Amino acid sequence: MKIQNPFRLGLLAGLGVLVALLIGSALGSLTTILTYVGAALFLALGIDPLVTMLERRRVPRPAAILTVLIVILGSFAGIIFAIVPAIADQVGELTSRWDALVESLADSSLINDIDRQFGTFFDVQAAVDQGATWLQNNAGLIGNGVLQAGISVVNGLFGAVIVIILMLYFVASLGSMKRGLYQLVPASKRARFADITEQITTSIGRFVVGQVTLAVCNGVLSFIFLSAIGAQLPAVFAFIAFLFSLVPLVGTITGSVIIVLGQLLLLPESQSTWIATAVYYLVYMQVEAYLLSPNIMNRAVKVPGVIVVVAALTGGTLLGILGALIAIPVAAAILLIIKQVFIPRQNER
Repeated sequence: MKIQNPFRLGLLAGLGVLVALLIGSALGSLTTILTYVGAALFLALGIDPLVTMLERRRVPRPAAILTVLIVILGSFAGIIFAIVPAIADQVGELTSRWDALVESLADSSLINDIDRQFGTFFDVQAAVDQGATWLQNNAGLIGNGVLQAGISVVNGLFGAVIVIILMLYFVASLGSMKRGLYQLVPASKRARFADITEQITTSIGRFVVGQVTLAVCNGVLSFIFLSAIGAQLPAVFAFIAFLFSLVPLVGTITGSVIIVLGQLLLLPESQSTWIATAVYYLVYMQVEAYLLSPNIMNRAVKVPGVIVVVAALTGGTLLGILGALIAIPVAAAILLIIKQVFIPRQNER
């Protein structure tokens, strides 16, 4: 149908723009929900390989799902009950000696050494004194910030509960969801589509399991090492190491830098502690890169290094931590489709 009236054409174009804006606004409002759904589906795909492994041992799927969920949720609850009290005690200890920490930082030999080296350019001691004075005078503002951080933590826990509930539904109905998706594909292409989909979901599941395994290794080894050398807040920093290691590519090095700087600020007079921590993480990153990661992730995803960097940066920019987590398996899925669908079609022409 041809529309020759300019008014009607402009009206239809305007309505199209309004519809696009409404859809964009709706998607923007649903960003949090879509993030929860994406995270839950991602975790469900990560659990599915464990369920499949039990099914191969002749365990019925409902029993396999129940077993895996009990083990995972029980382990999660055990970690929470074991770590949270220690974190609460150590954060409380840090809060109680905040003023002493600020004073020791201002009077530390490290600051004096920096002042001797760079004092000709600016007054380091004066800058530190001003910073310490600002921290003491703005304790109320800092307290409000801590309160807001606490509210954010509560919201995060609420979101985690929602993700876990959605994950349970997805794990239980993953097979029926796949079968329903396959029914939407023409029968002539259904077998090929199902095969590629199974490869993609298996790759994502193995990636999730491998990344969580690496994060657990980093967290446990960090706690053992930091406790052994008498570092400050070992449970807190071990938990930070675990969380950052969940982010591929840059997570481990970012968490390591934060931990080393934290030890330097919390105990500036003990240079051996933060130096030992820095050396440990330098060694650990080499072990993870050349020993742990190849052996744990060798069956998960095989993506060239350049694509890994680009995918992680793009996903992190678009969707934050969740985007960084799913970027690499998504890139692997795209490469798989290109190799098994696009390239064969090009070769047939």
